[in-house]
Amino acid sequence: MKVKVNKDACIGCGACAAICDTVFEIDDEGLSVAKKEEVTEEEKQAVIDSAESCPTGAIEVTE
Repeated sequence: MKVKVNKDACIGCGACAAICDTVFEIDDEGLSVAKKEEVTEEEKQAVIDSAESCPTGAIEVTE
């Protein structure tokens, strides 16, 4: 599974980092970034939960 954050859509609410801090963090601009592109099997559900919790739909998840 791959994940990326669309910075144009991100508002920096921090929900993704709160749900899955091994994959997401808030950068110096106050926006979310994916710390890595490839997600481990253990992180998959948390990444899906993060994407579903994003108020702007800025998290893109692909298989």
